[in-house]
Amino acid sequence: MKNIISSFIIGLAVVVSLVGSMFLWTNYKKSANTSIFATGSAEVNFDADLVVWTGSFGARSETAQDAYESIKKDAATVKKYLLENGVDEKEIVFSSVDINEINQNEYDDKGNYIASHLTGYSLYQKVTITSKNLSTIDKISTDISSLLESGVQFTSNSPEYYCTKLDEVKLELIQKATANAKERIDIMAKEAGANVGKLISSRLGVFQITAQNTGTSSYTYDGYFDTSSQHKTATITVRLDYNLN
Repeated sequence: MKNIISSFIIGLAVVVSLVGSMFLWTNYKKSANTSIFATGSAEVNFDADLVVWTGSFGARSETAQDAYESIKKDAATVKKYLLENGVDEKEIVFSSVDINEINQNEYDDKGNYIASHLTGYSLYQKVTITSKNLSTIDKISTDISSLLESGVQFTSNSPEYYCTKLDEVKLELIQKATANAKERIDIMAKEAGANVGKLISSRLGVFQITAQNTGTSSYTYDGYFDTSSQHKTATITVRLDYNLN
């Protein structure tokens, strides 16, 4: 009798275990197949509307006063050159003058350091032009021959190009990438015979700005921001997760 009861209890336990396992497996399968996701991408071409150009010049002399007078004269020459070539005075900003001592070290016959003597002063100043007149700045930044001929030791840096309406570009880009992701989800759900339900989550990818026609070779993990080209391409990805009915 005890063996019959024990066998019954064991059998019942097995049945309950099997039923429970089937219930858990069914619910797992349901939960594992109730959502779908896709990543959409988009790109937008746009042009910069602001240029920032910097240049620098310097002067050297035995006395700080003479060096300052020299760089002051050079600054006036640079400003005149910019104004004569179509740059608005409001777009020109001169930095403060950096001054450094020039020292000459003295050594003995064995190469041991003895002392350092002040031999003069070196002054440095930078000028920055911020303008929406891109063609004018492009021209003068590549042709500074007249400045050099006037005796100014001027160094020109490459212009940097920016877009003041970048927020508008981003919104257009996000809208296109989102539509692209949703279109992919709709196609996959239709092919699987499912209906797309409510949005579960959405996530933006990294925002990239490259020069046009450079492809993805310039992309970086945290987002690339090109300033070297007037003509740019912005790209982004959007991931959407949806419920399936």
